[in-house]
Amino acid sequence: MPAIASEFLAIDRKQRARTPSMEVETRPVVDRLCDFNDVVIPLTPEEAQLEAARCVQCPEPAACVEACPAHNDIPSAMWLIEQGKFIEAAELYRQTSSMPEICGRVCPQEQLCQGSCTHQKSFEPVMTGPLEAFVTEYQRQQVGVSLEVGQPTGKKVAIVGAGPAGLSCAEQLVKKGHAVTIFDAKPAPGGLLTYGIPNFKLPKDLVFCWYNDLSEAGVEFVSETYIGKDTSIDDLLADGYQAVFVGVGVGVDAPMEAPGEDLPGVMQATEFLIRCSLENEELLPEKMRGRPSVGEKVVVIGGGDTASDCLRSALRLGGKEITCLYRRTENEMPGGLHDRELAREEGAQYRFLTQPIQFIAGEDGRLAKVECLQMELGEPDKSGRRRPVPIDGSNFIVEADTAVLALGYWPDPVVGETTPDLDTHKWGLIVADPESGATSRPGVFAGGDGVTGPDLVVTAMVSGRKAAKAIDRYLEHVN
Repeated sequence: MPAIASEFLAIDRKQRARTPSMEVETRPVVDRLCDFNDVVIPLTPEEAQLEAARCVQCPEPAACVEACPAHNDIPSAMWLIEQGKFIEAAELYRQTSSMPEICGRVCPQEQLCQGSCTHQKSFEPVMTGPLEAFVTEYQRQQVGVSLEVGQPTGKKVAIVGAGPAGLSCAEQLVKKGHAVTIFDAKPAPGGLLTYGIPNFKLPKDLVFCWYNDLSEAGVEFVSETYIGKDTSIDDLLADGYQAVFVGVGVGVDAPMEAPGEDLPGVMQATEFLIRCSLENEELLPEKMRGRPSVGEKVVVIGGGDTASDCLRSALRLGGKEITCLYRRTENEMPGGLHDRELAREEGAQYRFLTQPIQFIAGEDGRLAKVECLQMELGEPDKSGRRRPVPIDGSNFIVEADTAVLALGYWPDPVVGETTPDLDTHKWGLIVADPESGATSRPGVFAGGDGVTGPDLVVTAMVSGRKAAKAIDRYLEHVN
């Protein structure tokens, strides 16, 4: 194991904090635009040790731990990494997180742990996310990962949805010895991780390795089974499952409700990203196989992380002029800054205070133009962001061969509509206790975005773990 330089270890911690951070390196733009492969160049062991040594070991409660939804013991992990004890650091992360390799890559650390680092005010914060990803991937490569399986209890649990919440719930339940079966509408597991986050941001090998861990621990996976259409939660309970966890996420694209939205060339973000996410087309729903043809001019409408993913995917599909249209300014954008920086670096353009109002066809019947209005910011709305207000008579045209609508997501109401006495609200979100996941139906628990609305991978993961504890307690009283 490479040892960190002893002279650096001897430096006072305040001096260490002043040491420049190891920036995450990425492949050259000219190379990464040619494929959908991972853009990140992994840290070396020496780089990881040097970066972790910048942590000054804040007294409890450390701000980074408080800001982490999983409450990972980040200072202790940094100390272990500094000492070169990578496997021990990885095991520490796995005590509180079911998917540290993935969270280390896709969490918006600048808004969570890294953004709360005490270095933030005076120096560069410690790169907590890349270090979490480094040690947990290092562990997987060097010694492998296997899940602890508890003594069989004879109890069966059905999980609806193979996304972060459902898979995390399954991991915790098998540790308690319960038999777990996961039902999902898609051909492959992972939910958003597989079908929503591009491979250049989250390599699919990491998702499938995690799925293999669960399979080896005895978790069964039933694919292409749409709960609420092919079968129901009541059917699962009648089939002998003593409890059900619902982690279906929010997979319905929010509509724009603008004239011309149904034109060829106007796509929803979900289909666009699904068709870009996987090399193995057998893992895609049949109707979504084949990379989309986008032409030269692409507009992406929206300001979240999904919009950034669509911009960067369009560039890899050969688009020449890729532009994000957003109705507020960059200050109000909900997506992560780092993703926008990468999108700009790769050639994406941004046009702010712009509201598309109509999609216009060309002579061939396909999208050719997008009519827009210039906006200005008014008073803050309920979200706290300043409300965009249209400027009368400011109409203008943006030429486009393809428009991708990345406007956010709504819940799929099917589970609520087909499950008697299951309380829902806000267009189909399931009402569930935030600490236990318990719903209005005894034995039915829920978590993730299908409860909270669109949120982070890490919060979905945490909700699945919390629900697993509650399900385990519930099963103690079920025959």
